Amino acid sequence: MVKQDFTITSYEVRDIRFPTSQHLDGSDAMNKDPDYSAAYVIFYTDDKQVEGHGMTFTCGRGTEVCCSAIDALAGKFINKKLSELIVDMRATHRICTGDSQLRWIGPEKGAIHLATAAVINAIWDLWAKAEGKPLWKLVVDLTPEQFVQAIDFRYITDAITPEEAIELLKQNEAGKAAREAEMREKGYPAYTTSAGWLGYSDDKVRRLCREAKEQGFTHFKQKVGSDKASDIRRAQLIREEIGDEGVLMMDANQVWDVKEAITWMEDLLQFKPHFIEEPTSPDDVLGHAAIRKALYPRTRVATGEHIQNRIIFKQLFQAEAIDFCQIDSCRVAGVNEVLSILLMARKFNIPVVPHAGGVGLCEYVQHLSLIDYICVSATTEGRILEFVDHLHEHFLDPVVMKHGRYMTPLAPGYSIQMKRESIEDYTFPEGKVHKELAASK
Repeated sequence: MVKQDFTITSYEVRDIRFPTSQHLDGSDAMNKDPDYSAAYVIFYTDDKQVEGHGMTFTCGRGTEVCCSAIDALAGKFINKKLSELIVDMRATHRICTGDSQLRWIGPEKGAIHLATAAVINAIWDLWAKAEGKPLWKLVVDLTPEQFVQAIDFRYITDAITPEEAIELLKQNEAGKAAREAEMREKGYPAYTTSAGWLGYSDDKVRRLCREAKEQGFTHFKQKVGSDKASDIRRAQLIREEIGDEGVLMMDANQVWDVKEAITWMEDLLQFKPHFIEEPTSPDDVLGHAAIRKALYPRTRVATGEHIQNRIIFKQLFQAEAIDFCQIDSCRVAGVNEVLSILLMARKFNIPVVPHAGGVGLCEYVQHLSLIDYICVSATTEGRILEFVDHLHEHFLDPVVMKHGRYMTPLAPGYSIQMKRESIEDYTFPEGKVHKELAASK
């Protein structure tokens, strides 16, 4: 039973957009002018002090599509008691993924899957608040059987079975308390992408690299793929700033064909990139495998930010197509599906290096890395969590960074609740910020 039970009485959906394209924050070879946005849902309960918040990350236009999809799903939870939902989180997950008509516009991918992430994450947020725990702690305190009961194993039992998953979790039970204590004391290691956006000037990149080093970061990511000569120049610049001891990662954001990825990276290997992220289409499992075969071990391949579901992750693992698994907190269908991917990554011995940044993704994914370390992988070797220093001020419980590490969040919930003022000001198109922007044009 849940510590406090609530009934969901209503919900609210908001299209929230931040005009980050004005300063080219988030710019890369594929996404040249993103406006970081959120399709945001709030579940209200019969206790006016307790709400479940969730969101899925978008880049401006199209957020309204995800909001419509959330509307199609959220109504299914009205008049549901939290205790009824959490007794079988796998069944709760299928309330969204199992709708036979809505499934037609997926299945389990695209806007309907992004919407499922927002809705399901809001239920987890509500559950964690009801228990008075941060989301990571709620999951850490589950038994292996309860952990596995949250997962839909349909389509992945050829990679991992529920029985195997329970056994993997039981193997790590003995050290959980020590790992939790370590994370509470030291936090989780991070790398920064804030210095590497493609639209930034060289001088700004130099300044941001120096600032990041002063803040304790040792791992840095560079966006590549738009112009090779520029990539080479920028890589040389970053390498000069971070030194040979600094770790440089590169991210092409899906812009290349397979052969192009290989030849382009051949010219960047001189800068010793730790990995190349999203070198080609996220749906191309065999393409990733071909790129990895050509470049390994001179560099490694990472992807996951746009991998649509657990099935594609399964195939990437089975095809030995990636060296790093980059889970995203709301590209797949929320906490439930992420847990399945963490377990498969553990079985295939692929380190989890999550995607973060955007708006709210750092707040979300810090919980998932803690779950991975404390419950699933039991190691931080080869694992590091992305950090981007944008838009945290809009959240009630923003991430806290010290010496290049995420400090473990302690407030109840999933850290995703936005300040009401931010929700109102940035709601598109009627919010104050958007009215002012329209008036200035």
